[in-house]
Amino acid sequence: MNYTFHQLRIFKKVAEMQSVTKAAEELHLTQPAVSIQLKNLQDQFDIPLTEVVGRKLYITEFGKELAEFCSAILEKASEIENKRMSYLGYLSGKLTISTVSTAKYVMPFFLGEFLKIHPGIELSMDVTNKGRVVNDLEENMVDFSMVSILPPQLSLNKLELMENKLFLVGSPSLNWKGKLSTKLDRISTPMIYREEGSATRQAMEGYLRKKGIHPKKPLRLTSNEAVKQAVIAGLGVSIMPLIGIRNELRNGDLQIIKTAGLPISTTWNIVWLKNKNLGPAAKTFLEYLRDNRASLIDKHFAWIRDY
Repeated sequence: MNYTFHQLRIFKKVAEMQSVTKAAEELHLTQPAVSIQLKNLQDQFDIPLTEVVGRKLYITEFGKELAEFCSAILEKASEIENKRMSYLGYLSGKLTISTVSTAKYVMPFFLGEFLKIHPGIELSMDVTNKGRVVNDLEENMVDFSMVSILPPQLSLNKLELMENKLFLVGSPSLNWKGKLSTKLDRISTPMIYREEGSATRQAMEGYLRKKGIHPKKPLRLTSNEAVKQAVIAGLGVSIMPLIGIRNELRNGDLQIIKTAGLPISTTWNIVWLKNKNLGPAAKTFLEYLRDNRASLIDKHFAWIRDY
């Protein structure tokens, strides 16, 4: 046998997701790269690890057992690396974070310097939808989550991180010139929404209800990136977080449509279960955020004050 940790990690994720495509997305790899590593691992066994029925991928019984071994092997490998780093005098351990999709524009800037200071810490960060973030918290699968609207059903501690501004944006191709103070209920262009449960959508719908506005021709898309590309293409307008459209505003692909009552202002929060027993890595990260958030915001997000 000559399989690698990389192959085991990929197979474990494929088994979890029951999909090569979804595993590739979770691992931030291309689908062909995952398929090649999956094939290289399969070639070392004379028993199938997966089977395809119709168009759906299934994990065989042997594959399921192998996936369990993968988890144990990778966990032990992580423990060995942590032990090595501790002997070298570094803080070690695993830091697990889940964030809603829009927070991917924020969280890395609060992690970069911290991980340079503590190279022995292993980071696992899942960027996903709000429903899964809440589930990760509820099931105690992560140390921290980053959200803008706190799930009311959970008992949480929170650390307010930074402001989240949401603006009405549209494509310059729709020629908003001379109409920058128009009211939303007079806009005939379709309004583009995020999926149900999204914090951006909740903020947007709350604003529209408060103003008694009922936009025509609503469109619904499942990610911030999908909404952004649809708006750029001129398919409609949307209320979007400023944090994710900086480059598009600079390049002239999008423009802010000045509208009464906007921007909406919410807050990015780091949250964790009140009864959570944080490990050394998580405690150190929390202290780092408390001590450094203001300087990090000044360093990486001062541009937000221009809007």
